[in-house]
Amino acid sequence: MFKLSTLILAASLASVCFAQSSYQTLVKDAKTRVKEIDTDQLKKMQSSSEKFTLIDVREDNEWTAGHAAGATHLSKGVIERDIESKVPQKDVKLVLYCGSGSRSALAADALMKMGYSNVFSLAGGIGAYKSAGLPTEK
Repeated sequence: MFKLSTLILAASLASVCFAQSSYQTLVKDAKTRVKEIDTDQLKKMQSSSEKFTLIDVREDNEWTAGHAAGATHLSKGVIERDIESKVPQKDVKLVLYCGSGSRSALAADALMKMGYSNVFSLAGGIGAYKSAGLPTEK
């Protein structure tokens, strides 16, 4: 017979594995609807003087440590609540980024559900942004 502690441990491990795969499932699902751009496309937008708003959806401490030059900070935890006061026009081009491109995809998906029609997620997030030599600030 199995011991109760063995069953509890197995259930705990299963819930941890399920939670991790659930997050990845959410991100993968969001990315089926969200348009992603890479750093080359972002550079072209910047050099063409195309109008867009760059939004950092990372946490406060990540933002404070350094962010894309000229970005607006609306963390994933508050973007749905605050976006309409910061960007009331729902057809404005928005480029969201995070650390790797997962949280920005989830946030972009939520904004699209709120009626924002021109939303993009930066593939690779701030890591790709820095690797491309794009400017940062604190």
